[in-house]
Amino acid sequence: MAETTSTTDTPAGNMPPFADYAVRDPEAFARNMARMLEQVGKAASAWVEPRERGEVKDGPLSYPDMVATLSRVGEYWLGDPGRSLEAQSALMIRFMGLWADSIRKAAGAAPASGSASSAPADKRFTHEDWSRNLFFGFLKEAYVIASEWATMLVERSEGLDPHTRQKAAFYVKQIANAISPSNFVLTNPELYRETVEQNGENLVRGMRMFAEDMMKGKGQLKLRQSDPTKFAVGENLAMTPGKVVAENEVCQIIQYAPATETVLRRPILIAPPWINRFYILDLNPEKSFIRWMVEQGHTVFVISWVNPDERHADKTWKDYIDEGIAFGLDIVEQATGEREVNMVGYCVGGTLLAASLPYLRARGNERIASVTFLTTQIDFRHSGDLKVFVDEGQLCEIERTMEKGYLDGSQMAAAFNLLRSGDLIWPYFVNNYLKGKEPLPFDLLFWNADATRMAKANHLFYLRNCYLENRLSRGLMEIGGVRLDLSTVTLPVYNLATKEDHIAPALSVFEGSRALGSAVTYVVSGSGHIAGVVNPPSKGKYQFWVGPSPSGELTFDDWWSRARETKGSWWPHWQAWIEALCDERVEAREPGAGGLAVIEDAPGRYVRQ
Repeated sequence: MAETTSTTDTPAGNMPPFADYAVRDPEAFARNMARMLEQVGKAASAWVEPRERGEVKDGPLSYPDMVATLSRVGEYWLGDPGRSLEAQSALMIRFMGLWADSIRKAAGAAPASGSASSAPADKRFTHEDWSRNLFFGFLKEAYVIASEWATMLVERSEGLDPHTRQKAAFYVKQIANAISPSNFVLTNPELYRETVEQNGENLVRGMRMFAEDMMKGKGQLKLRQSDPTKFAVGENLAMTPGKVVAENEVCQIIQYAPATETVLRRPILIAPPWINRFYILDLNPEKSFIRWMVEQGHTVFVISWVNPDERHADKTWKDYIDEGIAFGLDIVEQATGEREVNMVGYCVGGTLLAASLPYLRARGNERIASVTFLTTQIDFRHSGDLKVFVDEGQLCEIERTMEKGYLDGSQMAAAFNLLRSGDLIWPYFVNNYLKGKEPLPFDLLFWNADATRMAKANHLFYLRNCYLENRLSRGLMEIGGVRLDLSTVTLPVYNLATKEDHIAPALSVFEGSRALGSAVTYVVSGSGHIAGVVNPPSKGKYQFWVGPSPSGELTFDDWWSRARETKGSWWPHWQAWIEALCDERVEAREPGAGGLAVIEDAPGRYVRQ
């Protein structure tokens, strides 16, 4: 990109500043615009055709619900002339101040004292022309004023129930992120410069990618966040040596090969989320929690869930416990001869594990000796913005979209991306489709895009019983005729939250600890839902906090005030905790022992489906 020319003191003969925004070759630019429109037409066709055939159900946002929710906010402000005038006056005062400052800047004077934007540093507006150029600077400040004003309208609306207010705030945030001037060529100085310098070739490349991604998504935009050609499961992802030693309709059980001569007597069984694939815990040798556990002397088994289709439509939580967790415990015992097992549950896999504890105990299955929860919600009162997608109306809509017996993985992937649209959607939209640049290879984002489907009965049970009615923590959930009372769970529990989690907020995990009858070891790791968990000690990144067990009158704020911070990964702290429970060691176990037939090499077929 050409260097910018100063707006002041331009030496004679230098290109004037406006030349940076002038088309270099009008003929080439016109040709490229025609080529760009051709690609736009292909994308539009890929979007329209499956809808005409009735093959695509739009989601995850419900636009009627968005309109109805924001209308509730509008009704409050428009229902009283005084309030309406107050809101309009607040907006106009700030715009008049911006206009006055723009005039001062045009005259070469400094802005009025205290008139600078109150917005924190925003990486969308780091290019110097957002401040140097009067036009783009005005656009940026006007956008900040309007988005802050819209947020204020939601915050100060009275008479809204908490769920409606949360939805309104979420929708306003999505709209504000979408209409940012940084997302459009004509209102983003960096994009504008690149477009004229390349005579629009960036838009041709970008719209070609846009059409390809729309076709790959079969009418839904499959936004590429990483270069998919650089990764392959089993080749440079999920590489820890092991064997698939059992399988059924719901899952495969993988046993990993030992890396030490002796191992801890108690084996480990991992229940990962079925919303994503298990190899987030085995991304590569440097980041693999599974490999690290093996190297510490654990015999590790993992449940690799099937990617469900029509055949799995009626599979419920009971099936996922019986054919997943209980099946895994059977295989672990057969492979090792041990009845006591340390279990690890990640995200919704941890929620299922929590539900399974009283259920299995009621059936005489008490082989789980300890539990480790990783970013797991048990109490869903403070479950963050995912609750925006769950109410009676939206559950009916979700059920309608699962007419084939499952929810397509793209729906959940889109929902998770919307939670952080400012980081996971719009930067990639700008980079890929407007700058015309391929995204860089990033294993975590490749995994994030490797979405799985959700079986209808299983997913609806989860949304209703957990997010909508919060039945598990209140002792009201029933599975297989068993009322699940988590207060009867007295096993040792290690409960890990992450400080910046947008899916399982640390407060939500803290409150879930209270539902258990154990003296829970509650730990908070730095970073978020993934990076806070997948944080190997060798990287020396982040930190973790350990405090008192969440019990009695202890509040989350009290816990933070008493927590002790330690630099680095939480993994060694967990290892010390689990060894303290049982540090007896035995001879290392090879996959395929106990009469189990090795089916195939890890990571197995199911994770590739």
